[in-house]
Amino acid sequence: MNFKKIAVVIVLSLVLLSTVNAIYADEDRDYNIIDAIVNLTIDANGLLHVNESYTYSFEGKFNGVYRDIPLKEGESIDNLKVYIDGAYGEYEIIEQSGQTRIKVYLWADEAHTKKIHDQDVTVSYSYDMENVVTLFNDVGSLQYKLWGENWECEVLKLTSNIELPGNNGNEYYLNPEYYNLSDSIDGNTIHIETKEIPSGEFYELQVLMPLDDFSNATYAKHVNADGKDQIMQQQANYKGEVSFWGNVFSALSALCFIPPLSLVYIYFKYGKEPKIDYEGIYERELPTDDSPAVVNAMIANRDNIGKPDMKGFEATIMDLIDRKVFKIHVEDSQHTQDLILEFDDSKYGELSPDEKKAYDLLKTFGDGDILNVSRLSSKLNNETNGKLFVKKLDEWKDSVYDTHIGDERLNEYFHDKGNTISQLLTAAGILIAVFIFLISLFSKHPASMIALVASVILGVISFAMIFLPQDIFGQWTPKGRLYYLKWKNFKKFLSDNSLIKEHPPESIVIWNKYLVYGTALGVADKVYESMKLHEPRVHDDDYHYGSYLYTFHSYYGLSMLHSAFNDGVSAANPSSDGGGFGGVGGGSGGGGGGAF
Repeated sequence: MNFKKIAVVIVLSLVLLSTVNAIYADEDRDYNIIDAIVNLTIDANGLLHVNESYTYSFEGKFNGVYRDIPLKEGESIDNLKVYIDGAYGEYEIIEQSGQTRIKVYLWADEAHTKKIHDQDVTVSYSYDMENVVTLFNDVGSLQYKLWGENWECEVLKLTSNIELPGNNGNEYYLNPEYYNLSDSIDGNTIHIETKEIPSGEFYELQVLMPLDDFSNATYAKHVNADGKDQIMQQQANYKGEVSFWGNVFSALSALCFIPPLSLVYIYFKYGKEPKIDYEGIYERELPTDDSPAVVNAMIANRDNIGKPDMKGFEATIMDLIDRKVFKIHVEDSQHTQDLILEFDDSKYGELSPDEKKAYDLLKTFGDGDILNVSRLSSKLNNETNGKLFVKKLDEWKDSVYDTHIGDERLNEYFHDKGNTISQLLTAAGILIAVFIFLISLFSKHPASMIALVASVILGVISFAMIFLPQDIFGQWTPKGRLYYLKWKNFKKFLSDNSLIKEHPPESIVIWNKYLVYGTALGVADKVYESMKLHEPRVHDDDYHYGSYLYTFHSYYGLSMLHSAFNDGVSAANPSSDGGGFGGVGGGSGGGGGGAF
């Protein structure tokens, strides 16, 4: 079976999966707001009267609803009242930082014993707001969200009547205007009706009023600056931006499909593997005499072929334990047993340069000639030691490459041109996807939906490409392909207990080699399980007392090393309202609510 073909099919399948809607876990309980009425009255003294009415359609049982009213700096609410139609209820007001929450409990019966269930309920709110109307030196202004982006559900229809303090000279703007169904002004009253507004979107009114319509405006916010020109310019800029992006979204959508189509071409040109004359099903013996770190770098670390990963480092430690460069014993502590690793400096001179770096790395975090493996995690779990560990680990990786692989040998085994091109296309795809997604998301233009979907598809493909192995778009040479297949078949042998049962090793020495290379190839646990199953077949007298490797693994030494090293890597990588007017979407009111 060709893994590369399967991987390509999986990546392309993600395009289809990205268009599937999420399925809600609780299908028996849902609600929406079928009608919302938001009426505003602006007094000449600057006080804003708000009357809201929301008709909920409940499917299933609910306990009630809540309404959050955000308050900008200096704003306040007074005379708050709640009315309920279609159910029985009571409410509480919760003052929170930056907002007022009204929590309304609803019952189907007067005795408050039955939850509301499959019914329509209308909840109305009446309140006054101070310091929401703003008086500049040249104009009065109200910037108010008739519908806020923090509602949990959509509203199917919103109607609003806004009574202004005067009949003449009023101007108003509604944003985003594509939610408008109808709007007009009659005398001093603005009438508005909208289409459906989705959850997470806002709908905002900006109205400009002559200053002469206000008198003794103690309840208004006063700003000593001219505001009319700036507000009108903001509105013009916003509408111009919406129009501009409506014209370019189609081109952006088409752009999203260029990187994926290019990747398909790159795969067929550079990624298809050469055919070689090798029909092996599995390998019982080590295919080459390479160290476990080299095998890990060439076979297991498919994300960066030629550089070992953490399992390669762990396999090197296991190999040094097997060769008794490190000795292992267990010490009793107060509540448990600690696994102790001892350093044997007399064998240091026999080590290769990369093995010396691995030895030195562990000794850095030891106490003299011993390292308490059981407590290594606590040593590495701080930023200073974590950064030191990562630095030395990188030095070890470079040493493995420089000592045993190098550019010449790597080029003999693997061609990386296709992978390099695919990485550039992937990076371009991510940047394009993020750019188009953000533009589509923040513009809220209806035409942006196609571009939004296309950017999600491109993003899914591009992010999936990051996690694909390097050899999907890269290509093994015939020599490298033979090397790769033999070691993969050896991994298959180690992973299949039935194969080991059919051909069990007769010596603990071979078992230990299996365990070391199994660690490098990521199947150490399976080798260890096979060792336990076939233990009666092994007759070496030193099996329990002389096999440091078996002792190390049986006391979860590899697991503790893995956890400690990951802690080291993690520790090394810790990760006002002013002016009186705002841009579109920055108005007062709005907020949101939901049901519980």
